[in-house]
Amino acid sequence: MQNQFGFLIDKEITQPQGQFKVLLIGDSCIDYYVYGQCNRLSPEAPVPVLTDLRKEESNGMALNVRDNLEAFGINVNTITNTIFPTKTRFVDEKSNQQIMRLDENDTIEPFDGILPDDDYDAMVISDYNKGFLSEEKIFELCEWFKKPVFIDSKKSVLPRQCFLKLNDWEAQKLEGDYPFLIVTKGSEGAVFKNKMYPGVKVPVFDVAGAGDTFLSALVYFYLSTGFMETAIPYANKAAAMAVSHSGTYVLTQSDIDDLCN
Repeated sequence: MQNQFGFLIDKEITQPQGQFKVLLIGDSCIDYYVYGQCNRLSPEAPVPVLTDLRKEESNGMALNVRDNLEAFGINVNTITNTIFPTKTRFVDEKSNQQIMRLDENDTIEPFDGILPDDDYDAMVISDYNKGFLSEEKIFELCEWFKKPVFIDSKKSVLPRQCFLKLNDWEAQKLEGDYPFLIVTKGSEGAVFKNKMYPGVKVPVFDVAGAGDTFLSALVYFYLSTGFMETAIPYANKAAAMAVSHSGTYVLTQSDIDDLCN
């Protein structure tokens, strides 16, 4: 059986074996989470006071995509910035509500390096529009790469021949028609070619990084099956696993086993 790229594929899904090689290009950050208790307002201003603090650190943006792709056993070559912006989220543990986010060093130097000449099964572009990839560079990359390309971007003009994974708000800003657009709609699921693929209803603890998890699962299951229609339900389930945990979550081996079985 052939997919839309003319590749012969086998629809049987197997456990990750490191059989795929992916080129990942995008901007990255470090995520910090400061958890505490909010039991009163400050007498100086009507803002909550956070006490009993603990701090966690995790990879964000393209680095989170990389970590989740590698969780599937994919061999990932990552091109990203070397100086990382930081996002610090302050969270009340009792209500699980984020009360503030502090972004530092938010602008990234543009990518102007040499592209690798290795053979890859797919290319993933994770573009948070922080300056690492210009619109022109994304088009250039997609012209250069001749196999499936997956793009998650906040830009409004993107290559039409690629798979685009955008959320509802990002998709509304797109200019033009995109035949390979996947629109994620949170717990509702995702839409592809005017068909809704229902999401998995779970208690939501934190949505940060869930789109990265969705993208990573989408890439793995598309490469495994050759069909986007087959990959999206798995990606929905993976995203539900991510939002069921606090912080920026990376899928575990147990999660992968549940997805593949």
